[in-house]
Amino acid sequence: METAANLTAEQRAKRDHLLEVLRSYGSAAVAFSGGIDSTVVAQAAFLALGERAVAVTADSPSVARAELDEARQLARRIGIRHRVIITAEFGNPDYVRNDGRRCYFCKSELYQRLEALLPELGVAVMCSGANLDDLGDYRPGLWAAAEHRVRHPLQEAGCTKADVRALARSWGLPNWDKPASPCLSSRIAPGVAATPERVARVEAAEALLKSLGYRECRVRVHEGELARIEVPPTEVARLADPAVSAVVIGRFRELGFRFVTLDLEGFRSGSLNVLVQLTTPTLDGLGFRREGVGSGASKP
Repeated sequence: METAANLTAEQRAKRDHLLEVLRSYGSAAVAFSGGIDSTVVAQAAFLALGERAVAVTADSPSVARAELDEARQLARRIGIRHRVIITAEFGNPDYVRNDGRRCYFCKSELYQRLEALLPELGVAVMCSGANLDDLGDYRPGLWAAAEHRVRHPLQEAGCTKADVRALARSWGLPNWDKPASPCLSSRIAPGVAATPERVARVEAAEALLKSLGYRECRVRVHEGELARIEVPPTEVARLADPAVSAVVIGRFRELGFRFVTLDLEGFRSGSLNVLVQLTTPTLDGLGFRREGVGSGASKP
């Protein structure tokens, strides 16, 4: 049940605008990962469109099993139609190469498969969970979205990440305060091949950290099978304790990591982006342009 008291007047106006935007689509397929952004879009789409809305979740080795299970549970809670589709991004050498454009090839694979499915689903518009804050970050996936005319209702309604969390809380969504959880391949440093074996290693390593009480954590993979662990700065000392670190090192070595390091700066979302050259206007002839990628109707 909605708790409007949790929202400011501006956020209530954005909520109403979001529902209007989605109604204007007539029907919509939401690219639904189970993260907070796509969950809010799925909830709004169901409220605005009912059976004319469907949530579509990609399943591949880059998706943690726990995340896939949570997506299924959230879709049931919302009441929206839900489809899980198999994507094959690991079959694309450009994706595996992981040269800084990996997310572009991943989203291209997803949107191509979703686009082909639209007639069967009975919907006309694809939409994502991108919010206004995403426009200020390195997001190759937005280029792929623009190529496939994917709409971004949160951006169209002027919603920031803070607005998204407020809406999720007002709608009683259980993941309203969930930390960001991008795909497992995002943990692999640019230049290191993104393979199913590496993402499985990351999934198991992060599962161990979460079992030890680290709700927000990352295991980054660098050249030489080096694992760089990020946890919140306040938790670094606990992880460095010999009794705890011995458990972590032992398990990580079992998983195949040759070196296990603890990042003293602590958790930073998107920390691997510093290894990608952000100033290059085009990449390898693909014609990427950073301006205008936030519009589902524009070309990159």
